Amino acid sequence: MAQAETHYTLPLPSFDKPVKLLIVVAPYYKDIADELVAGAKAEIEKAGGEWELVEVPGALEVPTAIRIAYRQANFDAFVALGCVIRGETTHYDTVCNDSSRALQLLGLDGACIGNGILTVENRGQAVARAEAAGQNKGGGAAAAALHLIALTRKYGGAKEQIGFKPLRDEILLAGEPDGSKTA
Repeated sequence: MAQAETHYTLPLPSFDKPVKLLIVVAPYYKDIADELVAGAKAEIEKAGGEWELVEVPGALEVPTAIRIAYRQANFDAFVALGCVIRGETTHYDTVCNDSSRALQLLGLDGACIGNGILTVENRGQAVARAEAAGQNKGGGAAAAALHLIALTRKYGGAKEQIGFKPLRDEILLAGEPDGSKTA
């Protein structure tokens, strides 16, 4: 078994206005999902945020649920949680790749998403990663979402004095060097 490495963790951002996150979890492996959710809730609360929880049948439904809420509700960010354990078929690859890609596309569209969907080879790996007192991947996903909220708020203000600005108010057309129209 490989030794666990120490990784740098960014300090949680602070917010001057409240934040609200939607935790979307696929509780297919209920005990693992419960640990992921516990870690996510604790991390959000540590940053002074609020959360709501929604359960969906499986990892493939997590991005769809986030998309619905992103378009129709008022959340600052989303935490995607679940667990996919490799089985005997290629279904594992489909679920891992498609759920991850869909979350990434939503993120590139502007949704702040922390991805905590575990993709592991066996139950032991899942338990080790999910435990809130252990690797706490649920908390890590919530922290990622909180950092994206902070970036959105930092750069999301009105943009002025950026881009093309005409030299003057009137528009000159080709063939009219002085701007006067000829009949």
